[in-house]
Amino acid sequence: MAKTNHVICIAVPNQPAGLDKALAVIEENNISIEYMYSLNYIIGNKALMVLRLKSDYLAIATLGFAEIIRAIFQWDRLGPVTNGANALKSFPTFSSFNIENANGEVVLRLSTFVPFLLVAVCIGIMVLLINSTYGRAFKAIREDEVAAEAMGINLAKHKRMAFCISSFFAGVGGGLFAMFANQAQAKTFTTSMTYEILLIVVIGGIGSISGSCIASFLYVAASEWWLRFLDTETYIGAFKVPFLRTGFRMVVFSIIIMIVVLFFRRGLMGDRELSDVARSLRARLSGKSKKKEAAK
Repeated sequence: MAKTNHVICIAVPNQPAGLDKALAVIEENNISIEYMYSLNYIIGNKALMVLRLKSDYLAIATLGFAEIIRAIFQWDRLGPVTNGANALKSFPTFSSFNIENANGEVVLRLSTFVPFLLVAVCIGIMVLLINSTYGRAFKAIREDEVAAEAMGINLAKHKRMAFCISSFFAGVGGGLFAMFANQAQAKTFTTSMTYEILLIVVIGGIGSISGSCIASFLYVAASEWWLRFLDTETYIGAFKVPFLRTGFRMVVFSIIIMIVVLFFRRGLMGDRELSDVARSLRARLSGKSKKKEAAK
């Protein structure tokens, strides 16, 4: 027996709660909706379109929106507020935390400890958040959005919350960077910096705070310290070592990153923390000691 499908076309008024009224009419007539498609258009008036995106499309839209915000902050007409393309310098730096005596001499240097203290507080808040009910909801959405929604998790609400929380920590990180550099300029925070941060997360392991901390140290140390000698021309007697010149450091660094990504698909730590690694090592050591006692 052939199945008959009925198509209903509803004109929704362009006014507040217009869609709610249409859905109320459908509910009053006991009409069962299996699929709903919508075609929206606006004539005459201007409109701000908000899209609900998922997966890669959400990331692409976020990056595009971030570039728009950066361009707005560099707009010359907003110069009195954002200082335009010029750098902001009239704000406290880490040296402002140093305690000085009446002669201006530094008695207690806190500029070294304050950044680590703020980072430790942020990491502690992240750990508490991950272990909370909201953190478990975030993990469920990360693993499978369809399953999370089927379990009753409000995807839109938790995604908005994730954006707000991540924006807060990104703002704290940007403030610490500006205090370290003694200036803040919009052109510094380009898309390439976003890619570097994402790369650090991937190398450390998605879902691991310890992995992100370890990967950030390794990333900065390898790119700025350990491989710096590759940018210097080196001679052994009269022989010039090939390839050692300005820019070769980044070539070697890129190759190292590709090797790490290829052989460590889940990152250095995966989804584990340092506490999990210490617990597994303790279990292995206790298991070996028990085997030795049993052998005796």
